[in-house]
Amino acid sequence: MDLRSTSHAGVEEIIPLCHESLNGSCPKFSYPDVIRVPLYVFFGTSVVITVVGNLLVIITVAHFKQLHTPTNYLILSLAVADLLLGGFVMPPSVMRSIESCWYFGEWFCKIHTSTDVMCCTASILNLSLISIDRYYAIGQPLQYNSKITGSAIAIVISISWGISAVVGFGMVFLELNIWGIEEFYYSVSCMGGCILLQSVASSTVSSLMSFYIPGVIMLGIYLKIYLIAQQQARSIHHKHMQGRKQAVVSKMERKATKTLAIIMGVFLSFWLPFFICNIIDPLIGYSIPPFWFDTVVWIGYFNSTCNPLVYALFYSWFRKAFRIIVLGKVFQSDSSKTNLFTE
Repeated sequence: MDLRSTSHAGVEEIIPLCHESLNGSCPKFSYPDVIRVPLYVFFGTSVVITVVGNLLVIITVAHFKQLHTPTNYLILSLAVADLLLGGFVMPPSVMRSIESCWYFGEWFCKIHTSTDVMCCTASILNLSLISIDRYYAIGQPLQYNSKITGSAIAIVISISWGISAVVGFGMVFLELNIWGIEEFYYSVSCMGGCILLQSVASSTVSSLMSFYIPGVIMLGIYLKIYLIAQQQARSIHHKHMQGRKQAVVSKMERKATKTLAIIMGVFLSFWLPFFICNIIDPLIGYSIPPFWFDTVVWIGYFNSTCNPLVYALFYSWFRKAFRIIVLGKVFQSDSSKTNLFTE
């Protein structure tokens, strides 16, 4: 049944629906073609850049043996989260955002939403692990190799993904997000919609656990790393007993730490608007317009697009690996042993 509104002239105006033949269908807002086509081009290009960029990061770290280090394994795990978001979450979200309707069914909506939450949680947990890795590399370099081993990294990465999956799929499929507001949720839900509505308790707890608390901890760790690096830099100037090789390694570690701190800063900046809205919206009666909520979600998504661009901008080894992969030299024998740290 169509929704109708009465104009001032007393003429009933038909409001478009997502599913014209179904009762309880969501209303549909349609952009004119002059806007819709550029939007599809823009979002489609963003999806391609996200998928291709993060796939290059994954291939680079996995293929080149020189990059098989604990830090890079964490970068690989972060890129997997970004790839999953770009390849699985973003494409259906493009249609939902432009067409204002969800045409993929309720079951896939739950899987899509769960994967979205899982990827975001996995990203923040991986960034937390990266900050700890950087702390040991800069603050306790003599203990780094004994504490931060490949097997230890594999275990914590597995645990972080397990936690992320439980948080994402558990919250959505057990409907913990609407605990206490079930009656309100079912009164506003409609066919053709796919939103993650959260109660005050759910939005507060999930935002604190998935963003604010890890974010504050990471900022504290990187501040401590910065102070340690400044102290080490002053110490090097007064002590000439350090060898040239040790100084070079220290410089490489500091550069890697700076780059990964930028990655963390980009993540926190891009997702902060969403998590502010996520906490505020239930407190003000869910009055944030859907358009603005959708906008802050996409700002968060674009973080996954930017990460490979940051690697390309700051890591010469990534640019060199990119050229090797694009030119097809990656298929040559012994290409995995290529020295990426020399021009």
